[in-house]
Amino acid sequence: MDTAERQKIIALIHREVVLATGCTEPVAVALAAAKARETLGTVPDRVELYLSKNIFKNAMGVGIPGTGMIGLPVAVAMGAVKGDASRLLEVLDMGKDDIAVSKLWLEQHKDDIHITVKDNVDKLYIECVCSKDSDTATAIIAGQHTCFVHVSKNGKVLYENKAATCSDSNDECDVSLSARKVYDFATTAPLEEIDFINDTVKYNISASDRGLAGDYGLTTGKLLMNMAHGDVVHTTVAKTVAASDARMDGCTVPVYSNSGSGNQGIACTIPVYEYGKLKNCSDETITRGLIMSHLMSIYVKHGIGRLSALCGVVNASIGVTSALTYMQGGDYKQITFAIKNMINTLTGMLCDGAKPSCALKVATGIYSAFVTAELALHTKVVDETDGLSEADTDRSIQNVCKIGKDGMNETDDMILEIMTNKKHSCSAD
Repeated sequence: MDTAERQKIIALIHREVVLATGCTEPVAVALAAAKARETLGTVPDRVELYLSKNIFKNAMGVGIPGTGMIGLPVAVAMGAVKGDASRLLEVLDMGKDDIAVSKLWLEQHKDDIHITVKDNVDKLYIECVCSKDSDTATAIIAGQHTCFVHVSKNGKVLYENKAATCSDSNDECDVSLSARKVYDFATTAPLEEIDFINDTVKYNISASDRGLAGDYGLTTGKLLMNMAHGDVVHTTVAKTVAASDARMDGCTVPVYSNSGSGNQGIACTIPVYEYGKLKNCSDETITRGLIMSHLMSIYVKHGIGRLSALCGVVNASIGVTSALTYMQGGDYKQITFAIKNMINTLTGMLCDGAKPSCALKVATGIYSAFVTAELALHTKVVDETDGLSEADTDRSIQNVCKIGKDGMNETDDMILEIMTNKKHSCSAD
């Protein structure tokens, strides 16, 4: 692999593995609101949101950092009152005073936030219109969580991306990946060029520590840790899940995300690091394992698309099982076995919105990563006639991508219908 291609892969990882405070869908909505307010030039007295169903689904039930509240209204208020759009996915990282001011605005304007699901738009689409008296400002994000494609004030377009959405590639990091290329890069790139991936550990482990110390979500991580009794697999899963507990229930600690998802970033980081430390792997092995985990997940996720009815734990777990196999001495062939085993394990796991119980799916994915890696290390692999698996690893991955990108569109509609038509607890059986 030549230097130019390596640099493009490094640029790709830098673009996809970034800090985020809070679940990235409500964060992106708050970012659009912040941009619209900045364009308006004043705090609005009315906010209109037009969202793709995927954004709406992923933002309606998740904890908002530092607020003790869930869902879109408080995230919108924070963005529209005190948000700084230049902070991108850290726009919800605010002090207590700014949060208090935002909550007060929300209390006074709870009937002035109007949210509509918009059809026939990109799966990642956020249109925010902020108004004050006769003035209005609009900001639209599409394609990626931080990609503004339109900004206008009082009908005058100030910025527009002619492509309508941000592409998942640009000249700097436009590189075609394959399972083999991910493996080759992770195992041969000069260590000093990839050492940056260790930055993910400090932040994501900090979220795990908060999850183990607090009472976030279902406290899945804490409960699993109480059952671990020093076992390497259970301890690794517990620490990973604890970070998801904290993040999805409103913890203010930022985490390094992967492909626009904090849970994917957590899943790609903590199991690799914790397993490596518990098994006394070298620092180099851990670094290369982290790169393999994150880059393999990025590769799979690009084929699925930013948002899907297929849970992001699927692609993240493919990254993790690859890394775990490598860290235990597995060669490329065994890593392809692990990937195929994982494809025939988790594909089909639904994304039914971002919420504290996502920690359960993270647990399932990481446990499965250990199982599929162990099988691969014993040269056991699902047959190419089984399910989505084929003889060629990349074609097997492409089959997962087809399911996630196109095959589950009707499922997405059904999930949203169910989520928006639930019975209240008082009328439940």
